[in-house]
Amino acid sequence: MRKLALKDEILLSIDKPARYIGNEVNSVMKEKDQVDIRFAMCFPDVYEIGMSHLGIQILYDMFNKREDTWCERVYSPWVDLDKVMREKQIPLFALESQEPIKEFDFLGITLQYEMCYTNILQVLELSQIPLMAQDRLGWEYPIVIGGGPCAYNPEPLADFFDLFYIGEGETVYDQLLDLYKECRAACCSRGEFLHQAAKIPGIYVPSLYEVTYKEDGTIEAFRPKEPDIPAVIEKQVVTDMSGASYPEAPVVPFIKVTQDRVVLEIQRGCIRGCRFCQAGMLYRPTRERELEVLKQRAYAMLKNTGHEEISLSSLSSSDYSQLEGIVNFLIDEFRDKNINISLPSLRIDAFSLNVMSKVQDVRKSSLTFAPEAGSQRLRDVINKGLTEEVILKGAGEAFHGGWNKVKLYFMLGLPTETEEDQKAIAHLANEIAVKYYEIPKEQRNGKCQITVSTSFFVPKPFTPFQWASMYDPGDYLGFARVVNHEIKSMLNQKSIRYNWHEADVTVLEGFLARGDRKASRVILEAYRLGALFDAWTEFWDYSRWLQAFENTGIDMDFYTKRVRGEEEIFPWDFIDIGVTKKFLLKEWQRARQEQVTQNCRAGCSGCGAARYGVGVCKEERVEMGGARHESEN
Repeated sequence: MRKLALKDEILLSIDKPARYIGNEVNSVMKEKDQVDIRFAMCFPDVYEIGMSHLGIQILYDMFNKREDTWCERVYSPWVDLDKVMREKQIPLFALESQEPIKEFDFLGITLQYEMCYTNILQVLELSQIPLMAQDRLGWEYPIVIGGGPCAYNPEPLADFFDLFYIGEGETVYDQLLDLYKECRAACCSRGEFLHQAAKIPGIYVPSLYEVTYKEDGTIEAFRPKEPDIPAVIEKQVVTDMSGASYPEAPVVPFIKVTQDRVVLEIQRGCIRGCRFCQAGMLYRPTRERELEVLKQRAYAMLKNTGHEEISLSSLSSSDYSQLEGIVNFLIDEFRDKNINISLPSLRIDAFSLNVMSKVQDVRKSSLTFAPEAGSQRLRDVINKGLTEEVILKGAGEAFHGGWNKVKLYFMLGLPTETEEDQKAIAHLANEIAVKYYEIPKEQRNGKCQITVSTSFFVPKPFTPFQWASMYDPGDYLGFARVVNHEIKSMLNQKSIRYNWHEADVTVLEGFLARGDRKASRVILEAYRLGALFDAWTEFWDYSRWLQAFENTGIDMDFYTKRVRGEEEIFPWDFIDIGVTKKFLLKEWQRARQEQVTQNCRAGCSGCGAARYGVGVCKEERVEMGGARHESEN
C-alpha cells in the first residue's frame, strides 16, 4: 500500500497540496524490488512550472519503457513546505513512490534557466544529499546528473554535479544506464563508474577535468586529468525525429499548470540564425517530424489525456514544411470535439494569419510579433531577417482580418544599440497603430490595443554575441525610460501600453550564463544567505547576491561588463555543439558590419552542423550535389 510522505495535517496547512501527492492520470507505478535502477527526474521549480516541461515528459516516458528502470518525478517544494520540511527533518521525496530521493540511483536535474540555480541546492539539501560532489564518495547517495540548455555551460554548477549530459536525451542515456548496472554488478566504486561514464559520448564529469587561469582571470587551459578521457565533449543529436521516443500518454496534473495542454513537437532546431538566440544555435540542424507520425501522436495524446487543447511546439513553427497539413488535420479531426489549437512561434505573414484565423477566436486573441529591435539597422545587426515593410504589412493584414490586439516583443541593450534605436521601438509601435486606424471606422473591431514589452539582452554561450559586454542595472533602466518617454510622445500613445523586465535580474543572469567554475562559490553563498526562487518576483532579492559577491571576493563586472577578446578561451569551449567557434566569430564580425546572413533553407552559411547530415543540412547537401562546405573540413 502506497503511503504519502506528508501527514494530513501538513497537507492541510500548505498551499496546493496536490503538488506533492502524485498518483495523477498516466503516472507510472512500478514495484521497486522488480527494477534495477531508480531515477528521480527533477525540475528545480514549483510543480506547475515543471509539469509543463516537454523534455522531462519525453525522458520520463523513455526511461519507464525500460523494464529495469523506474523513473519518478520531483519538483522544488514551495516556500511553505520548504519551511516545514526543514523544521521536521522530512527528506525530499518522489511523487510516485513517495520515497526519499536520497535512496535513488540517479537524481537528474533539468537546467532550463539560470535563475533556478539556487533551487538546485534546495533540492539537494532537502534530499539530504551533500551539496558538493566531492563529498559524495560512496554509493550511499544518488549520481547527480544535469542536462538541458544551461548544461551547455556547466561550469558555474560543476562543483555540485557528478556528471552532465550534453545534448538531446534520446541518444545515449540507455548506454549510461546500462553502464551503471554493469558497474554495480561488478562492485565498482563510484569513482570507477564516473571514469567509465566519462568515455561515453556527450557525458561530462567535471571532477575529471582541471582548469588553469591566467593572471588576468581568463582561462589559460582546460584539460582532462586522465589520458583516456576525451578533451572535447560532443553534443548528442537525434538523427531520426520521427522514430525518436515520444510520450503518447503524458502525465495529467491534478491542478492547473502553466501549460495545461497536449504538446506536440513538430520539429527541432531553427533555420533563422538570430545572433542573440542560444536555442537557434544549440539545436541545429533543423529536423522535422513526419506528418503521419504527428497525426497518430496527436490523436493518441488527446485520447489518453482528456486535454482540450493541443499546442504545436517548435522554435519557428512557420518554417515547418507540413504546417498546413497538420493544422488542417487537427481542424478536420477535432472540429466537433471542442479541441483548441495553439500555434506559438509563428511569423506574421499572410499564410500564418490564414492558419491562425482557422484556429483562433479572432475577437478574443491577440497576435504576437517579435521584431526584437526597433530600427532596421539593429534588426540587421541581430540578423532578425524581418523588415519594417514585412512587419507593417503583416499588421495591416491582421487588422483587416479582424484582430485588434497586438503584442510586440523587443530587447534593449543589444550590441551597437544607440538611443535612436531605442526610440525606434516607440515609432514602430506607433506605425502599427496607424495601420489600424487606416481601416474605416465602421470596419474596425473595437479599439486598437498594442502592448510593447522589452526585456534586456543577455549574451549567451554558443551565440555570435557570446563576446559582447553588458551594462549596469541603472543603464538598462535608462534605456527603458527612453522608450517610455518616446512612446508618450507618439500620436497614438493611448493605444500603446509599455512594460519592461527587471534590470538587476538580467545582470545576474548574464553572470550565471557565462561564468566559470568560480561562479559556484557565489551561487553557494547566495543560497546560504537565503536566495531561493530567484525567478519569482516576490522572492527576488538582489541584495543577497551582491552580498554573496562581496563575501566571496568575486567581481561580477569581470563576467558581465567586459568585452571578450577574440582569442579568449571560454569556460564552455571544451563542448562541441556542431556549430563552430570560427563561424560564430565570423557572425560576430558580420553583426558589427550590419550584414545579414541568409537562413539555412535559402543557402548554407557553413556553420558546421552539416556534419550530422540530417534535417535541413541533408536537404542542403543534396542540393549542393554532395559537396562539403569548407567550414566542415
